[in-house]
Amino acid sequence: MEPVTQTTRVVQITVTDGYDLKGFKGDTPVTFIRAEFNQVVLGDSSKVMVSPEGTTKYNFTSSFEYNQDGGITLDDIAHKPAFLTVTEVLPKEKKQKEEKTLILGQAVVDLLPLLEGESSFEISVPLHPVQGSPLETLRPGVKQCSLDVKVSVGEPLLTSAQVLGGNLLKVTLEAAYSVPESFIPSGTQQNYMVGMQVPSVGEKDYTILFKNGNLKVGGEREPVPRPKKWPIANILAPGANNIPDEFIVGGPYEEEEGELNHPEDREFRNQAECMKKRIVWDLESRCYLDPSAAVSFQKRIADCRLWPVEITRVPLIVVPKGKAAKVDKAEDETLLSFHGVAYVNMVPLLYPGVRRIRGAFHVYPYIDSAVFEKTKCLFSLFRDTGHHNMIHNNKGGINSPLSKPVAKNLKEDKTVKEKDIDGKPRPTDMQAPSIRSQSSDTPLEGEAPVTHNPEGQQYLEAGTYIVLEIELDKALVPKRMPEELAERVKEMIPPRPPLTRRRGGAQKAMSDYHLQIRNISKAILDEYHRMFGKEVAKLEHEIDTETLEEQKCQLNYELNCSGKYFAFKEQLKHAVVKIVREKYLRTTSFESQEELQTFISELYVFLVDQMHVALNQAMPDDIQGPVPVIQSTSDQLQLFAYEAEVNENYGMAAVYYEERLVREPHNLEHWLDYGAFCLLIEDNIKAQECFRKALSLNESHINSLLLCGILAVLLENYEQAEIFFEDATCLEPTNVIAWTLLGLYYEIQNNDIRMEMAFHEAFKQLQARVLQIPAGKQKSMGNMAGTIENLEEKGKVESNAGPSGTGNNTNNESSSTAVKAEASADEFVEESSKLQSESREPITIKQSLDPIIGPNTSSMALKDTTLNKKEASKCQDSPAFLHPPPSSVPQTHTTIFMETIRFLMEVNAVQYVHRVLAHELLCPQGGPSCEYYLVLAQTHLLKKDFAKAEECLQQAAQMDYLNPNVWALKGHLYFLSGNHVEAKACYERTVSFVVDATEMHFIFLRLGLIYLEEKEYEKAKKTYMQACKRSPSCLTWLGVGIACYRLEELTEAEDALSEANALNNYNAEVWAYLALVCLKNGRQLEAEQAYKYTLKLNLKDEVLLAEIHSVQEMVGFGNPSF
Repeated sequence: MEPVTQTTRVVQITVTDGYDLKGFKGDTPVTFIRAEFNQVVLGDSSKVMVSPEGTTKYNFTSSFEYNQDGGITLDDIAHKPAFLTVTEVLPKEKKQKEEKTLILGQAVVDLLPLLEGESSFEISVPLHPVQGSPLETLRPGVKQCSLDVKVSVGEPLLTSAQVLGGNLLKVTLEAAYSVPESFIPSGTQQNYMVGMQVPSVGEKDYTILFKNGNLKVGGEREPVPRPKKWPIANILAPGANNIPDEFIVGGPYEEEEGELNHPEDREFRNQAECMKKRIVWDLESRCYLDPSAAVSFQKRIADCRLWPVEITRVPLIVVPKGKAAKVDKAEDETLLSFHGVAYVNMVPLLYPGVRRIRGAFHVYPYIDSAVFEKTKCLFSLFRDTGHHNMIHNNKGGINSPLSKPVAKNLKEDKTVKEKDIDGKPRPTDMQAPSIRSQSSDTPLEGEAPVTHNPEGQQYLEAGTYIVLEIELDKALVPKRMPEELAERVKEMIPPRPPLTRRRGGAQKAMSDYHLQIRNISKAILDEYHRMFGKEVAKLEHEIDTETLEEQKCQLNYELNCSGKYFAFKEQLKHAVVKIVREKYLRTTSFESQEELQTFISELYVFLVDQMHVALNQAMPDDIQGPVPVIQSTSDQLQLFAYEAEVNENYGMAAVYYEERLVREPHNLEHWLDYGAFCLLIEDNIKAQECFRKALSLNESHINSLLLCGILAVLLENYEQAEIFFEDATCLEPTNVIAWTLLGLYYEIQNNDIRMEMAFHEAFKQLQARVLQIPAGKQKSMGNMAGTIENLEEKGKVESNAGPSGTGNNTNNESSSTAVKAEASADEFVEESSKLQSESREPITIKQSLDPIIGPNTSSMALKDTTLNKKEASKCQDSPAFLHPPPSSVPQTHTTIFMETIRFLMEVNAVQYVHRVLAHELLCPQGGPSCEYYLVLAQTHLLKKDFAKAEECLQQAAQMDYLNPNVWALKGHLYFLSGNHVEAKACYERTVSFVVDATEMHFIFLRLGLIYLEEKEYEKAKKTYMQACKRSPSCLTWLGVGIACYRLEELTEAEDALSEANALNNYNAEVWAYLALVCLKNGRQLEAEQAYKYTLKLNLKDEVLLAEIHSVQEMVGFGNPSF
């Protein structure tokens, strides 16, 4: 597109053909077309007769000039269409001097494509009939009348730079609902107006004004979809008011961006939009923003988030002819009434990729101080500007030189300024708004600020709100496309397909060598059978050594003489060469004879060993079968690693995690678990490698992307972090955690607007998920009720079947809790600032804290999650855990931050948790809760700060005394601090609850250990057996074995210890108790073997080792060193 240099261009509108036309008199009427634009007649076509088929050719061209320096502007082209009016010319009657004409219909041509860079376009527009036109009563099957129109301009109206940098703003005013009761349809007719200003070309602002609102009494909801209308009056055909292909479609309240989009607003809005009075506009106004205006528009939103949208009403006064420009001063002052304002938050338009906001906004009384405080605006659109010009003057706008400032409303206590004789404001008056807005927040002398607005107050009392939509053609802040994000992720983490297995290699060389050995041995056996088969058959198995030696010599002689020995060597030669090359990687000559001899000796030993392996495989009768190996499952290995983590045996935990990876290297969940373990031990580099490996296996895995983003933040690779988080939100836009983590990232970057955007989207997705649950449950309950009814009709259901549900919840929030919450907030601010410098102690407790809904539902839902943390994470993501059914306990609202905290605690990203906890504390929906204090206590336990952890647990117990998770964590606190008496009491209370705590495995293990210490062996055995039923491991069976041994139940002790040894044969304590059992049973060999492994594995329990020595001395065996 070439740059446009001319300032004036002619826009031509050509009507070529008309179809399906029909006249008042006859089917062949004579018609002509009148073209109008911007309330100016562009011309009339010649009179043309319509054919009997209803078609005609007009070939009529009209035009208007667009001039950049004045006249018709781009805004006029944007929001004003061209009108084509088809008029029928009736035949002259007798004694009739002039022809009589009747209007048939009107067509509308939208010129918007000219602002999209096009220089011409063709369109077929419908011809809308006027009232009484014969085109209104179309016969069934007859098409609507239409005109073929072509619009063209010599050169594009916009340059390439304007097309790329400019924008098109569309503002749609739907309606004002729940208007004051004093608004009545009868009496004096009122003009209900709404207006706002947006940046335009130059320094002046462009005014968007909606007039002539239709007051309705109510009683039914406005239909959707319904067409949007042109903001132009005096359109002849009713159908021509509608903008083509533009409709108001409505939508769920929760998806709106306004103020009344919360669940508690639903009932009020339903009532207001169905039953109460409303003012309906359904108008769409457009405004073209050139590149400079678009930049100013974006900057103004960043500077002032709330924009005022004013609403008022003015009585329609019929002015006598000749007095249109003269209005009595007293009347002028009282015209403006019910002056209100709505504050529209425009910040969402600065969110990446957002082009449209729609919502309901409260209407407040217009008061200067309140408007200035919220919008920094000192200029009232209706009060400080001649509203007569807005109503009656079509050429003069708000900023037009024709507009005349009028006196301010006396009801709003505004004084009238002195005017010059010519009616224009004094220079000081014109400068006052800018001076005051730039220098001071206080009014200038001579101005009386508005302090009250009685009429506007009625908007608040009635709960009035307007529904407004603001849409841009292009987003102000472009959003990265999902393809671009995926490509960036690929660049950072290229996919790593498994290496193709080579056809050669050492393994192939070994298998070829074994195959040749088997073939040659078979050939030698055949030769031996040919030579000595009969003799061996006679002697059967009675062959002495001398005979065998003689047969061997004869066989060697025969093989050498026949050349078979040489053939066998040649047959084996190629396999040996492959072993040398592939196994020993020798492809060059040796430097010395000594090196050659050393290599040959080594190779000979290896080949002989492999020959025996191949022969044993070929003749397996003499080989003892392999000892069966018990393979632990992946879930068991994960449990063993988890136990090692909690017991701070990180080396063994790493072994288990690595074994899982060796078994299933392409399972990304294994890589995520290992990465979470590396986060636990603060090995961030290795954790990053694990998470990126998982992402390379599946580039669309959300948790992998989030964890890569978290590690990028921790390692201060902020650009990469943004890519990961954005990609996660693109792949799964409904993921609450992804949006929350993106918001936390923007907070770190001090990008408040995008942080607000991400948090808002997270909250919206969480709210949508919450609202989906009751509907689904209601539907399922309805289906269940219907099924029961059907069964009852058939007599298959007894009358005693019925729903049951009980629930109770304890919620004690005293004033002291609020005081302590403030202290906690201060503490968190301090801790967050010290987060980077603090070192974290190894973890001792790891709980997946799921939503604490109530004493009966939360733990019931979380039962049996110990074996698989993945199942626990799925439960956490399930909305059912956040909102129990109505028959259950009262639900506690969760927040986006608490959902994120659960995820971070699960993956050991504790360094992130402090920041999120601070948000949870300050969140309106959050604040100090039982779950909040549980998480806080857990973070203190990680740092071995037992005093602060105890304080938090006391707060949690006050809020939910019956929560088993509280008592479980208190038990862990006392156990780790060495107070086993209190720990025992807490654990016993936890186990006694009807429902289980989140993590029962270590509760059983530690309670059983305390029972063993206190010599309550029966209780210990019972407790460990419960753990074995839930999640058997080496430690649970070891506990059973120890308890049985102390109870002198040696057979059961041996069985339990054998199970423990099968699960982990590297546990020295298991071998020690096996040695004791064998000593008591008198089995010397097994006792010595068990004792040997006890010493080999370095048993650290000196008391247990002394007990073994004592029993050995008592029985007289078991220690080979005696």
